[in-house]
Amino acid sequence: MSAIEIRPVSSADHQHWLPLWQAYQRFYQTQIPQQVSDVTWQRMLDPAEPINAALAWENGKAIGMVHFIYHRSCWTVENSCYLQDLIVADGQRGKGIGRQLIEHVYATARENDCVKVHWLTHETNATAILLYERIAERPGFIQFRQAL
Repeated sequence: MSAIEIRPVSSADHQHWLPLWQAYQRFYQTQIPQQVSDVTWQRMLDPAEPINAALAWENGKAIGMVHFIYHRSCWTVENSCYLQDLIVADGQRGKGIGRQLIEHVYATARENDCVKVHWLTHETNATAILLYERIAERPGFIQFRQAL
């Protein structure tokens, strides 16, 4: 396997990011409106926005994607980091790329003075849960939400 390079997205990366973003939506059986995806992409490129993204590259091909957001907390003075979306392309899973993307988020969040990284996954995502339990704690909280 070639070396994996993980780097923040740039404006030239849209055509590489979009198929991963669409694959992520298919995985979670959802369809995000194009307008939302367009705005999200622009936010990821704006240094004034708290939304960040990185791609994992192998031999010039994007094979993984992660989105993460810095946010305030009532429990700490420093920011926290919410890892919102993570996907590794079909055929590339099981090679440690997901772990490398998460470690990239850890390092970037640490450099930006965040005190924690946190995320959610669906309870049926058993493969991801196996990884997550090795690299993070599982605090036992249950999510509740109400669409507005």
